[in-house]
Amino acid sequence: MAVETFYYDNRIVRNFGFATLLWGIVGMLVGVIIAIQLYIPAFSFNLPWTTFGRLRPLHTNAVIFAFAGNAIFTGVYYSLMRLTKARMFSDTLSKIHFWGWQLIIVLAALSFVFGITTSKEYAELEWPIDILITLIWVVFAINMFGTIAKRRERHLYVAIWFYISTIVTVAVLHIVNSLEIPVTLLKSYSIYAGVQDALTQWWYGHNAVAFFLTTPFLGLMYYFLPKASNRPVFSYKLSVVHFWSLIFIYIWAGPHHLIYTSLPDWAQTLGTVFSVALIAPSWGGMLNGLLTLRGAWDRVREDPILKFMVVGVTAYGMSTFEGPMLSVKSINALTHYTDWTIAHVHVGALGWNGFITFGVLYWLWPRIFQTKLHSVKQANTHFWIGTLGIIFYALPMYWAGLTQSLMWKEFTADGFLQYPNFLETVIQIVPMYIVRSIGGTLFLVGTIIGAWNLFKTAKAGNLLADEKAEAPALEKEYKEESGYWHHWLEGKAVHFTVWATVAILIGGAVEMIPMYMVESNVPTIASVKPYTPLELEGRDIYIREGCNNCHSQMIRPFRSETVRYGEYSKVGEFVYDHPFLWGSKRTGPDLHRVGGKYPDAWHYNHMDDPSLMSPGSLMPRYPWLIEDDLDTSDIAAKIEAMQTLGVPYAEGYSSQALNDLKAQAEKIAASLKTQGISNADPNKEIIALIAYLQRLGTDIKGSAVSENATK
Repeated sequence: MAVETFYYDNRIVRNFGFATLLWGIVGMLVGVIIAIQLYIPAFSFNLPWTTFGRLRPLHTNAVIFAFAGNAIFTGVYYSLMRLTKARMFSDTLSKIHFWGWQLIIVLAALSFVFGITTSKEYAELEWPIDILITLIWVVFAINMFGTIAKRRERHLYVAIWFYISTIVTVAVLHIVNSLEIPVTLLKSYSIYAGVQDALTQWWYGHNAVAFFLTTPFLGLMYYFLPKASNRPVFSYKLSVVHFWSLIFIYIWAGPHHLIYTSLPDWAQTLGTVFSVALIAPSWGGMLNGLLTLRGAWDRVREDPILKFMVVGVTAYGMSTFEGPMLSVKSINALTHYTDWTIAHVHVGALGWNGFITFGVLYWLWPRIFQTKLHSVKQANTHFWIGTLGIIFYALPMYWAGLTQSLMWKEFTADGFLQYPNFLETVIQIVPMYIVRSIGGTLFLVGTIIGAWNLFKTAKAGNLLADEKAEAPALEKEYKEESGYWHHWLEGKAVHFTVWATVAILIGGAVEMIPMYMVESNVPTIASVKPYTPLELEGRDIYIREGCNNCHSQMIRPFRSETVRYGEYSKVGEFVYDHPFLWGSKRTGPDLHRVGGKYPDAWHYNHMDDPSLMSPGSLMPRYPWLIEDDLDTSDIAAKIEAMQTLGVPYAEGYSSQALNDLKAQAEKIAASLKTQGISNADPNKEIIALIAYLQRLGTDIKGSAVSENATK
């Protein structure tokens, strides 16, 4: 058979590699800044663009989609061409993919800084950018499947299985969770409400971790770890079991983010059961990775690439054991909403995603630049500083999580909360926050050393932009090999993709369709009414400022929470919440029953300077809310969008909304003046935010603070 000559495109690998390093430094630097802001709130400089609420989604998105995303594309483009023995399907699509993804990152960063957000964690981007993400993802998919179609190697290696599942599942997750009604170019409302939105969001959020931060990195592990160790994968059959069981089970586990919330118990139970079951395939993959090093462990002492990969795979094992344990109800009751979750997430992000990324880059960089690594010593330094960074980050956060939870739940012998002031629990963990920021700084320093090392390596060598390779063409006619049953499927990309798609659709469908279709899952409460126009504007300000990053709106049915906050949250209270704002972390107290708890003037002064009302508070100031005029130009469109989503405002109410908004604003301003705020202006944003906060949780108290907008 004639041997064909072709060329691998290393230019696109280099581009994604450099982007990985750049965005990694940016994302981690923002992470260090917001870690410091948690104990030095003045570090936000009293500016709207630099508050924790706006920078936190910038950090998470930069690390996940910019750093890890570009790392995935670096490894996928390099390995896919070699595994298929083919150049990428289209150089033009490769370039569109690269520049399109970088454009998305820049737009995302600007969006968050300016407070343009949907508030849904890891899916905060507004609808125009969502559409752009979809288009660029389709470009990537065409390029990847086109490359598979023109391959010269019939057998699809295990790494490609994980790449296929990533492409398909991320597309499904992104499209379903991003369904929203546009109000303006920069504002939309989720089509889902309350508990339905919560389930959809955490089906997405959990599986974004699964299919963006896990499956593609497992694909990279299966390709680069054997290459770096010069050993074959430990067990082919284990990789088959690992792949199918992982993608099938993972998709069910999303509800474990909503345990003890208003989510129906049957869905919580499904989330717990499948989360615990997830240990088996996860550890199967970890063991398959570590045992691949059999006979090569002596090299781990000297080779920084293997060090990064071994610690990376070990971190994967740790986090995939811890995750299922946190899904057990008794453990979840202790750890949820605390910094324990932050530690858990960062063991996976820094250890698994970070260290696998650096292992891959250190391995392929000298090869595409045809030179030796600039400094093995610097790579080893990077490894040890990074490892210390993970330890210094995670351990204080575990300790902080336990401290928070135990203090929240502590009662005196007389039956009163031992620490009724939430601020007491915050002050106690400040030392842990300081150590955490030191750990994050160490990891950032290690990353900068690594970036410098790789930059010098690139500078010392020459990019082999088009790497020559040879292989025989794929025969159209061939005889099926007899053997293991799965081998048949590995030669048929279309069949494989269809079965993988079926596997990832089942879990989501079983959990979400009943939630959407069966009314008994969301019992309504007659006293719960839609937000008034002013409250709706205030809610949008709450979303813009990212308040849900620090405050939950979900009181769980525990004595410690009902005594501290009030009646536990009912599912029917959220039926008009597009989107839901339950939150996932309590850096500050829960706010679901804050309505009517304090006078209007308290909120006014608290937003101007929290330390005035809560001496020692670590919440940042929001003085611009008092200075900036409320933009009411879109209120009619917002009411109409809500009506489209089924919120029962009276017909034609959009034309009356502005008058009602002004009337309520005047009433609150007058109230503020009677409480000593002589310069209270009904046209300012703070008035709308006060209206929203005073409404929270009041529907089931029998006397709403605000007038009902419906007639």
